[in-house]
Amino acid sequence: MFGCLCLTYCIPNGIMENIRRKGAFMDNKEKILRCALDLFYAKGYDAVGVQEIAEKAGVTKPTLYYYFGSKYGLLETLLNTELSHVNAAVREAAEYHGDVPATLYRMASKMLDLASANRKMYMLMMALFYSAKENEAYRAIRPLMTELYGIVVHFFEEATPQLGNIRGRQEQFAIGFLGTMNQYILRMCDSLKEGAMVDDERKKSLVDQFMYGINS
Repeated sequence: MFGCLCLTYCIPNGIMENIRRKGAFMDNKEKILRCALDLFYAKGYDAVGVQEIAEKAGVTKPTLYYYFGSKYGLLETLLNTELSHVNAAVREAAEYHGDVPATLYRMASKMLDLASANRKMYMLMMALFYSAKENEAYRAIRPLMTELYGIVVHFFEEATPQLGNIRGRQEQFAIGFLGTMNQYILRMCDSLKEGAMVDDERKKSLVDQFMYGINS
């Protein structure tokens, strides 16, 4: 008991103050990111201003600029924070060990589960990706989507000996697979209740449908 009290009381005031400041720093930063996601999702990136984000987050504009530099910097941080783990999860699922349907199922399952758990982020991601190519929002999402595309292309390159009929068409099939997943995610976000997950039967059906298409 006295040992625990000593740990609390023996921490110098300067260190405690630094801990409190660090906590406030992270709280403000996370709050701004959450509010930006809500607003970008509801109104679109171009329609939202820095002042609106700052007011919703309960901070000043200089505070927002201190953390992110600009609205574009805020968007980049939001995308990297939320989507880098998506690509990492899909990359892990795409590790190929000779079973094409099983690997496709793992990839599809990861994408669908992550989209179900964070629908706002996925809907925003797709809205940004299909925006005008000159738009800075597209410039922010492009590296992450290019990385995801590269992961899927690499899988099809590794699976070529088993599939046989895809030589030279790995990129085409990667586009087809991602298109199938994204279209289903869009429909899922409209039809499934918030928090509902896609069941295994539906995931397998999507993979079977895709496999039928590339083998026909």
